[in-house]
Amino acid sequence: MKKIVFAVAIIFCFVNMRCEPNEEALIDANNLLIGHWAEPKYNEETITLTRVKGLPEDGYGISILDKNNFVERSSGFCGTPPLTFSNYEGKWQLTEDVITINQDHFPNHYAWRILSLTENELVLTKELTEQEKDYRALMDLFDNALELVKDLPCQNSANWTFTPYGSKACGGPQWFVAYPTTIDTEEFLKRIEAYTKAEQDYNLKWSVFSTCDIVSPPKAVVCENGFPIFKF
Repeated sequence: MKKIVFAVAIIFCFVNMRCEPNEEALIDANNLLIGHWAEPKYNEETITLTRVKGLPEDGYGISILDKNNFVERSSGFCGTPPLTFSNYEGKWQLTEDVITINQDHFPNHYAWRILSLTENELVLTKELTEQEKDYRALMDLFDNALELVKDLPCQNSANWTFTPYGSKACGGPQWFVAYPTTIDTEEFLKRIEAYTKAEQDYNLKWSVFSTCDIVSPPKAVVCENGFPIFKF
């Protein structure tokens, strides 16, 4: 009789999962990174996540799983309430202390650098991808060109002209930039040309797409309230 009662108790225990309740999140001792992480806290460039039992229904979180499976619980890039959270699946790869994420959901490819990892806390910072590094270098070239014309007041329209700059992936310039003929125009146009060539190379390297509309050049540059304005 005692054996029957004991067997029934064991069955009841497994059915109801109440024998030894475990409210703690599971931890893989061989890889602390594996698990569910949520409750984000942001501090400038870093994000601190806490290990949880599962992803929240109405909050941000990530699951770093076996076989390089990855799930992001996110509301996407729309920050207008009410927020709706969904799961976005992908793959993760760890190289030294950098986690690379690939998924169909935008952004498709990004990376985090692990600043610290304990059983209950994961601290990350955004790691620039190779494409992001190339884009920053491209913008540095553009800023370098604009340094020669930045903050120059437009007082006499006769002293101002324009030139196309940049390269759309589908062909043609991005737009036009005004500049005064009183500066070192040779150096300015040289820098604009360097930026345009760099953008062509960037578009080819990263298979960038763009619209194929042709931008029409302005007819003139006129000075209004100290600023150069295009007239079409």
